[in-house]
Amino acid sequence: MFGGDVVWEKLHLGHEARWCTPRAPGGGGWRLCVLCVLELMERQDVASVRKSYALSGVSGVLKYSPGALKELLQQDQQVSLRFIASLLGMLQSTEDTSTLEKVDQVLLQVLLELQSEPPFRFVLDQIQKQLCGPLNARGWPSTFNFIGRLLEAVPNITYVLVTEYVPLLDHLCSAPLSADEELKASIICVWIKLFGASAAAVPASIRDRVCVLLLQTLANASTTVLITNCIGLLWLLVQVAAAVSVLMSSASAPLMCEESQSSQSPEQQPPEHSPLPLILKKLLLSGDEMLQVSSAKCIASVLVHSPRQYSAPFIKADVPEFLFDRLAGTKSEALLWSVYTCLKLLTEDSLFFSQCHSVYGIESLVRSLKEALRLTNLEVSKRGLLLLTVILERQPREVRLFPSVPDFVGVCEALEAGVSSSCLLVATQAVKATCILLRKQHQSRPVQFKEITGMIESITKRFSELSLSLHIRHQNSVSETFMSSSIKSSICSPASRSHVFLLQALVCFQSACRLALECASEPGLKENAFTAPSKTQQNEDSLESLCRCMLRCCDSVWIPAVIKASQHGPNAQILQHFYSILSSQFFLLPSLMPVFARKLASSCFVRVALEHKSLLCTGNRNPNLNASCCEFLFNLSLCLYKESDCDRLDGFQSEAEEVENVLLHHLPALSCPLSDWPSLLRKAPGLQLCDYKGQRATQYCVMVLLHLAFQQGDRLLPDQTVFFSVVWLLRSVQEQGSCVLPHFVLRSALYLLSVTQDKSPSLEKTQLKCINKALSSCQTLSSVYIHHPPLLHFICRYSELERFRALVLELWLTRKASHPDLNSEDSREKQHGEEDDEPEITELLTLIEKYPAVTATLLEMVCTRETGLAQRALNVLEVLLSSQTHYKAELCTNLRPALLQALQKLSVEEVGHELGQGNTTQVRSLPLVLRLLCTTQTREPSSSWSKMDGVSFKLLYHVSNLAGKLKPDDTESTQLALRYMHRFLSLSAASRTDRVVSMLLSNTALMELLQTVITSSPSPASTALLCSSHLLLSSLITLQNVHSAKVHKSISWSLDKAVHRLVFQKRNTDSLLLVSYLTLLQALLDVDFISPVLCVVTAPCLVGPRPLGVEDGVLYPLGSKGAQFLSVALNELLLQKHEVLLGASVNCLSSLLGFLQRKSPTTALHIVCQPWCRFLVFCLLGSGQSCLLHPATLQLMTLLLMHRSTAVLWEPDLLKVMEAVEKVGVKELGQEAAEALRLLLTQIQRSTFHPPPSERDEQRVRNILESLSPQTADNIQCPSVEVQSHVSSANSVCL
Repeated sequence: MFGGDVVWEKLHLGHEARWCTPRAPGGGGWRLCVLCVLELMERQDVASVRKSYALSGVSGVLKYSPGALKELLQQDQQVSLRFIASLLGMLQSTEDTSTLEKVDQVLLQVLLELQSEPPFRFVLDQIQKQLCGPLNARGWPSTFNFIGRLLEAVPNITYVLVTEYVPLLDHLCSAPLSADEELKASIICVWIKLFGASAAAVPASIRDRVCVLLLQTLANASTTVLITNCIGLLWLLVQVAAAVSVLMSSASAPLMCEESQSSQSPEQQPPEHSPLPLILKKLLLSGDEMLQVSSAKCIASVLVHSPRQYSAPFIKADVPEFLFDRLAGTKSEALLWSVYTCLKLLTEDSLFFSQCHSVYGIESLVRSLKEALRLTNLEVSKRGLLLLTVILERQPREVRLFPSVPDFVGVCEALEAGVSSSCLLVATQAVKATCILLRKQHQSRPVQFKEITGMIESITKRFSELSLSLHIRHQNSVSETFMSSSIKSSICSPASRSHVFLLQALVCFQSACRLALECASEPGLKENAFTAPSKTQQNEDSLESLCRCMLRCCDSVWIPAVIKASQHGPNAQILQHFYSILSSQFFLLPSLMPVFARKLASSCFVRVALEHKSLLCTGNRNPNLNASCCEFLFNLSLCLYKESDCDRLDGFQSEAEEVENVLLHHLPALSCPLSDWPSLLRKAPGLQLCDYKGQRATQYCVMVLLHLAFQQGDRLLPDQTVFFSVVWLLRSVQEQGSCVLPHFVLRSALYLLSVTQDKSPSLEKTQLKCINKALSSCQTLSSVYIHHPPLLHFICRYSELERFRALVLELWLTRKASHPDLNSEDSREKQHGEEDDEPEITELLTLIEKYPAVTATLLEMVCTRETGLAQRALNVLEVLLSSQTHYKAELCTNLRPALLQALQKLSVEEVGHELGQGNTTQVRSLPLVLRLLCTTQTREPSSSWSKMDGVSFKLLYHVSNLAGKLKPDDTESTQLALRYMHRFLSLSAASRTDRVVSMLLSNTALMELLQTVITSSPSPASTALLCSSHLLLSSLITLQNVHSAKVHKSISWSLDKAVHRLVFQKRNTDSLLLVSYLTLLQALLDVDFISPVLCVVTAPCLVGPRPLGVEDGVLYPLGSKGAQFLSVALNELLLQKHEVLLGASVNCLSSLLGFLQRKSPTTALHIVCQPWCRFLVFCLLGSGQSCLLHPATLQLMTLLLMHRSTAVLWEPDLLKVMEAVEKVGVKELGQEAAEALRLLLTQIQRSTFHPPPSERDEQRVRNILESLSPQTADNIQCPSVEVQSHVSSANSVCL
């Protein structure tokens, strides 16, 4: 041989040139002689190195000159087969490893180069002969390795081998009996290639033998290569059901070859004696993760064929425990996936749970789930969650998985992480597991409501992040997909996945509601013994906290999401769970359900549920959805009904049972569209054997639903349609001869007629007669009354219903509004300006404005009803008179005749009562009538008093007569009467007061009453009465002096007590009472204490002892001491700076100084020049701008200057006033302050000062006077009248 050529020089000369490969152009490449190579391989004396070199040359030719060797060998088939046989011989005899690899490689390359069937068959024949003959066992591994590579390189030959070379397969089955594990590994590798390529073609007997031999080999294998190959072959065998049967039926005794096998066939062995579970468990215990994964995969493949048949051997071999242990100590995705799959299949056998494998491994499973959810392979997480779901689903009730709190908290954390997964399929599976976890049997003790709340919030949060982009499909195929336990991601679009999550989340939410209801029914579950004593704040780990969370999530997320999804295409299954959830809320938090029910109803949920029923439940379709809708409507309707105004009626409980009965029996059948309801109400049902069965009861059910829906603002049908449908129903019932409708039906009819009347034509007489007849059939109108404003308008609108007007008004005033519409902006008319009044009064004001005749009814109620009701009616009339209405004058004019008639009746009743024949109710109503009369008098426009008619005098006459007949202890009526008479005198025109004064002074009973009142001891209860008496007397004294009216009876009054109170008891006396004393003193001072109306009684403390001195006699009955006492008292009252006392004190001081000026000028001058006057001026001027420019302060200074007092100085007093006026501005002063300032400046110009003011200051006075607009005394209210007005209004407040 020479370099680069494979030619044996000794023999090559005798070889023909046709057996040599030509050298490539340029002299490159190998030059090879086939015959030389053939003889070289056959010679035993040739070194293996030379043979290896020759094989390298053959390989080089095959590589660099494709087809060259094939052409040479195809020249003679015998040479070709000889060449192949020589290579096979070397494969058996060569011991050198590198040479052996070259032989194996070249032989395979040559066969692939020839690409002909005869060479392959020749090789197989030769190998079969070698195996059947006395083959050296050392050559078996290389032969079997070559067979394996040949089968791998030429897969098509596999079928030929398993069908035509059965003896070869038999020898392959016998070879593993050898102790050489390398040989076994080679044979197993061959079987891997055979079963991997055409397992179905392998004869059953051979396959069964291979199964038996494989179990024996794997049981005794010690090398990694052999174990790996055996696992690979086992993986292929377990894919075949028949092979699995043999593997699981083989006995665990040592297995022999075919000649030494037991007479019992493998198929006859029970699976419990199979060694396969123990072998695979042994592999699970190995430290090789790849073997653990392979073992788990093989277990799963076995169980897939028949979990119930093959699970028991694995479970009895404690394989589940080892699988759970592998979960606890690995993060491998492949191992986790495989173990999850195995355990999931094992759970299909009840033995898995009866031997408590689930209890043993649940902690490991939860821990592995937390790790799996952190991995990138989301399929592993989904598989683990599926396993947890199956375990939770199939776990026996009597065996608890989570006996301790940490275990339950751990699984909750894992599920929350699953819900938050980025993969929606994983989140869906987590929600499904959560749904099963929320069963009562899986709860720890105590129940961890906080953890459950966290899971609900996580599911809600995850769903709120989803966007439902496509419509929900209603086809059966999609529905099956929704309810499938395994979710196939390959066929689910993102939108359908979202809807699957929605459905599963709703099922989970429903499970939470069911758990809450179960816990609520069991005290041991409802309260957590470790947290129940906490009362300071709401406990987060409580059933109430869970219920509030579910209600909040339902309200904020689930309801909007489901409604939005259903708008595109409602799905029956989703809606079924949705309505079940809503129904559950009515039992979880009963205290919050009224608000929740009103919110649902006002959001048109009655309409939505009814539309879903008509769309999906007609024709007995979707009975579960129909049941859920009916349950929801039933609970919602009952809650709304019980929270309506009807709960105040007698017999409400029995009536509620009737409503419950009607709804319960007729809601399921009410599946027609809303548009068909009018025809349903107008359909004559014929003869009814029972009021609550049949077509008529269905109509009653519709009426209740319409009532409740309209009450919450959900108008299911047009108003006019409802209006005439209700009228037709009432007439239909009466035409059948029954006028008596159930109260709840008549109430609903009355309500619907009321709320739909505005958009409907007026009723005809026949229709009104029908309604009148229906209302008359009730024993009491209160049994069908509804506290709702439209009812008032409906009854008052028609004169035919006038007989019910008073009854409805009474009910309206005696009941508080419970209907939410009364608090709405639409029902509260702000035009009356009484925003703080009760809604009932506001509605009545609107009613009176529309129907003025209601006023007479209210007035009658004031006069004839019991005190409470009469008081409410009076409040309405008072608010009406106080409101700024355009018809106030007309209202007062209309009220006065009615009040006169009421007073006339009261006068008669008063006489009858004295004789023991009167009506006590009428007499008790006198204070209310007088109060209304005073309000009318106060609110009546001033222009009407100048046109006083006979009604006014008659009113005054009856009031004065009734006042004379009153007892002194009836302070309320007496005070109102005196107040009215004083107000009458104050407001009457001067030309008409003579008649008024004469009439009052001629009433001796009235004078006696006044005498009794003013001589009684003052008390807090009688303060208002005494004030009114003083004011009335002051008016009578003044007007009697003006008109010289005849006095039939004089009144005695103690002046010394009055002065004593003003001097020594003013701090303990009410300010209003002090004002009334000052007003009475002012009137007496103005007439110099000489009046036939009032006989003044004095005492030595005022006038001194008798005989009287000259000055005391001149000033009698006040006396010099009394004048000083009174002036000091008035100064002290002015220093108090009380708004009402300021004006009254200045007015009284003015009258006092006038009295003294007329009787004793020196005394008057002495008083105004006292130091306390200077101190008084100083204090008032130094109390700030508000007091400096107060009308009373300005009047006081004018008064002092008028009487030449030295207490007022030009500087600084008057200059300070002018500076304040210039700073503020004349236009900013009030009318009264401006007039007082004008009088002061005028008096300044008339007065003399020392030193006199400068010319500049005088000019300032003139400038201010010029800036003041001319005002006459008529434009300024008289101070005394103003004070009297203050007192009068204050007295009403006291009352």
